[in-house]
Amino acid sequence: MALSVEDRLAVHELVSLHGHLMDSGEFDRMDELFCADIVYDVSAFGLGELRGYEAIREASLAVGDANPVGHHVTNICVTEDLDGTVRVRSKGIGVSATGSVGSVVYEDVVRRETAGWRIAYRRVIPRRTPLHP
Repeated sequence: MALSVEDRLAVHELVSLHGHLMDSGEFDRMDELFCADIVYDVSAFGLGELRGYEAIREASLAVGDANPVGHHVTNICVTEDLDGTVRVRSKGIGVSATGSVGSVVYEDVVRRETAGWRIAYRRVIPRRTPLHP
């Protein structure tokens, strides 16, 4: 399946929506972001793989005030594997309440469902050191 321009735009919008919903705590709208069988891999933060909406909600609430006040997504790249798997790689910038800033890479697998494109798998990789060639 070749991705259409409309598909690519929908995937970009999907990835962008994540920050809006999570920052405002709209956990009741996670079905707009994720497949019901979502695997959200935050192993790099010591939280393992979260499976399903409730696990993501619980982990987000447990982090409490350490959650960023703003998740900002940029550099969105959409690719399609030969087998039709659609992958998205993007950069995330998180701003904390103290003003500190962190950077991550999101590696997503997205899937078109009846309701539209949804994230089926997300791995969050922190960027903690600069490039050292």
